[in-house]
Amino acid sequence: MDPNDLLPNLRGLAFLPHIRDLAIAYALAFLIGWNREREDRSAGLRTFPLVAIAACGFIQAAERLMGHEDSPEAMARIVEGVITGMGFIGGGAILKSGGEVHGTATAAALWATGAIGVAAGLGAYDVALVICGFAVVTLSALSRLKPRPPSSD
Repeated sequence: MDPNDLLPNLRGLAFLPHIRDLAIAYALAFLIGWNREREDRSAGLRTFPLVAIAACGFIQAAERLMGHEDSPEAMARIVEGVITGMGFIGGGAILKSGGEVHGTATAAALWATGAIGVAAGLGAYDVALVICGFAVVTLSALSRLKPRPPSSD
């Protein structure tokens, strides 16, 4: 057996496109994480970018094996798995205490962040940007419309 058969073939590696996609996913998710951090939520600056780059990375790793144009059904299964995982992570962000439920906005933001990562991984940067824009507006601007509980002064 030739020892070179045991080593990975490093020819044809495309670091720059992967770094670009991961950086886009990271930057867009950072904006959402920054909002959650400012609001003092359980998930914030570290969680959101990590979720986005993980979702993007799953797409990138699978694309090398099957390509989303050559095997759309296989890529759809990968995306489906990422969506399922995002539901699991989001479910962990939701807390029920007595009759109150907290963390649903953070869970939904995590879900959107996963979608940003998938979109960036597939090269749909416009979709990733629009999702980010809607998420940031929803979390920041619309939170002002939410009724505040009366103070106990």
